[in-house]
Amino acid sequence: MADGEDSMAVTVKRRRFTLDEYHRMGETGILGPDDRVELIEGEIIEMSPIGSRHAGTVARIQHLFSIRLGDRAVVWSQNPLLLVHHQSEPEPDVMLLAPRADFYVARLPEPPDLRLLIEVADSSLPYDRRTKFPLYARAGVTEAWLVDLDTGRVEIHREPRGAGYRDVRIPRADETFSPAAFADLALTVRDLLG
Repeated sequence: MADGEDSMAVTVKRRRFTLDEYHRMGETGILGPDDRVELIEGEIIEMSPIGSRHAGTVARIQHLFSIRLGDRAVVWSQNPLLLVHHQSEPEPDVMLLAPRADFYVARLPEPPDLRLLIEVADSSLPYDRRTKFPLYARAGVTEAWLVDLDTGRVEIHREPRGAGYRDVRIPRADETFSPAAFADLALTVRDLLG
């Protein structure tokens, strides 16, 4: 530093956004319909592009639940979940919601509306595991599945406690399992992954 120069410390502060600000950004066109973003605890996170393996798996899971559950659930795919207390609006890959006559036109679903949340992960696995699943647990999402495309596994997360789930299990390839809300719906890993 030359004589007479002031030393200035730079303080970096993150600017967090509220849900209202986030929604206004969409309404005014700051965020466009083609922007792949989520609001996670006040931060706008840009999502990576969806590849064909991920898109096809999401379509398979959505189709499977739509056919097998019929009117017992609204199958909500890559649409917002409102987490008001956490200033978050993630877009999980698939959610099974309690049926509503308006199909959630009047308001976005919140954790009490959820019967099951599913994230399909390939390149997003570290983000899903370290950021989204702890958020889901803190928000009271009672059951969340992580479908790992790289390992061909399904992780079933139940009983949220703090920033995690007390009950996490990985069914074997030949094992049948069911969402807690639909105990009569027997599934296998192959049903979800093909």
